Amino acid sequence: MDERNLSKKKNIIYNIVAVLILIILLFPLFWTFITSLKTEKEIFLNPPTWYPHELNTKSYAAQVETGDFNMFKSFFNSFVISSGAMAISVILAVPASYAIARYKFIGRKAMLLGFLVTQMLPVSVLLTPMFIMFRNLKMYNTWGAAILADATIGIPFSVLILKNYFASIPAALEEAAYIDGCTRFSAFMRILVPVAKPGVIVCAVFSFLYGWGDLAYGMTFILDQEKRPITAGIFNFMGQYGTKWSYLTAFAIVAIIPVTLIFIFMQKYIISGMTNGAVKG
Repeated sequence: MDERNLSKKKNIIYNIVAVLILIILLFPLFWTFITSLKTEKEIFLNPPTWYPHELNTKSYAAQVETGDFNMFKSFFNSFVISSGAMAISVILAVPASYAIARYKFIGRKAMLLGFLVTQMLPVSVLLTPMFIMFRNLKMYNTWGAAILADATIGIPFSVLILKNYFASIPAALEEAAYIDGCTRFSAFMRILVPVAKPGVIVCAVFSFLYGWGDLAYGMTFILDQEKRPITAGIFNFMGQYGTKWSYLTAFAIVAIIPVTLIFIFMQKYIISGMTNGAVKG
């Protein structure tokens, strides 16, 4: 009985700690939301108010109006850039991670180390060489430049995650496919990729989120405001209307809606994909 009571007390303590951590993590989001519903005068009151005394919805209504900041256009730009970066990352990372996991070749460890190092490099180090490359390729000020730049973030992450997935798949499963008449490519597409589906989904989700949350590449490689993603649009709006914090926080809340929906509907795959990819191989 003592052990059971002790276990119950531990569970209660863990739950309380988990709730406190959740409150701390969600507090910035809560404060951003209530700030978006306040008037500019109330935002700067001291002491601050914990809820809007006068409900202000103009900051959200401004997003559907025609003006300097077109939220719908920026959403579309971000969706195109993020989807393109996601597609490139998955298409290149899946076969690359399979080859690294299945074959022993010269330079394999160096290649893995290279993928790991690219994850550590700050964005500021890559901006100048990428700028020169895209300018020489006549891709500067196009969606293609931002898509390729964002893909360089998703590809190393995807390879490192999927490598463990393919390494954990029994070789006998692949050999059985060969006996049944499958070629190496058909066995890869019909057997191995479906087995690694949770990992592929995780890589696709995070590659999309990398592109969606990018600011540096979108600001640097795209000059026209009409082509820029939503993060760059919010940055420009802040520079032009720096005192309208209710508008800025409203735009921020709307910008994170796709991210929130992705985590809500994909959390099963994200959790299983990250845990399996971390412990296998």
